[in-house]
Amino acid sequence: MKILKTIGLAALGATMLAGAAAAQEYTIGVSNTVQGNGWREEMICAIKAQALASGKVKALNIAHRNTDAAGQLEDLRNLISAKVDAIVVNPADPAGIQAALAEATAAGITVVAVDQTVTEPTAYIISNNQEEYAYLGAKWLFETIGGKGSVVYMRGAAGASADSDRDKGFKRALAEFPDVKVAQEVFTGWQQDQGKQQILDYIATGVPFDGIWTSGIDNVIVDALVESQATLVPVVGADNAGFVGQLNSVEGLKGAAVTNPGSIGGAGVTLAIQILDGQKPAQQTVLVQPELWENVTDAGKEKLKAAADPSLSPEWPVSISIPDWTTYTKEQIVACKGPGE
Repeated sequence: MKILKTIGLAALGATMLAGAAAAQEYTIGVSNTVQGNGWREEMICAIKAQALASGKVKALNIAHRNTDAAGQLEDLRNLISAKVDAIVVNPADPAGIQAALAEATAAGITVVAVDQTVTEPTAYIISNNQEEYAYLGAKWLFETIGGKGSVVYMRGAAGASADSDRDKGFKRALAEFPDVKVAQEVFTGWQQDQGKQQILDYIATGVPFDGIWTSGIDNVIVDALVESQATLVPVVGADNAGFVGQLNSVEGLKGAAVTNPGSIGGAGVTLAIQILDGQKPAQQTVLVQPELWENVTDAGKEKLKAAADPSLSPEWPVSISIPDWTTYTKEQIVACKGPGE
């Protein structure tokens, strides 16, 4: 009888373990509102790769399209109706989608915002420090042009919290350099073609300028300067593969890349899984701090040379992973395959 009882307990224990393992297989919903942008595409691939590498995600339910806050509100409510375990969201407008995020939390769904902040207090946030991103690049630019002159300020998407945070950082740096003026301020919408046309239009006016700060639409701006035979003024951008390559190779170009990894999407999956597993972070917001790589000093050139990766899409950040937050391989993020694909 003791043997039978032992076998019965062992079988029960195995069943319980199997049940626990099954309970750890999560379905994660994803909501993103910018398609065709290299940074966002890398973000989606990082989400897929980390979900696969984690071994804890059985399925992803991805809403990935060009839309506004109203469209994202609809997408989020569809994910809630699908009863996903968690939602990883890159918000179009923090206030515009707050109602849906609150509804998700009320339904027992874990909400993690990546890349940008949200106003819903129950949501968790893991983001690149957008204000510091802008401040580092703008300060370097203003110092590089000698603390005086005019710059073209090429922002992201109006209403996006990342753009608003970057605007704070840019203006914080601007306040430190009273002799630097903004010659032109435009919203690129984080679209390559739009940004390139905007700088070409401004070059065509013949109004001189001394530098360009971009919100990550950068390699096409350098292309525009070269193609129009304009003066190669200093340019600040992100750590996109194409721009990093230009900083290493375009003769006469001075510039700086500020890190802003799209792999933050994978970090969002990790955070969501940790919360679902009962490991909530000490704080509601986790910020990844940026670095600046410039091509003016020998040390900066070495960093850019080490970071360069011509095998990546020119619009993809070279920071394809984030220490302590992503565990996939380069091959996995490039393959862009999630669980079941």
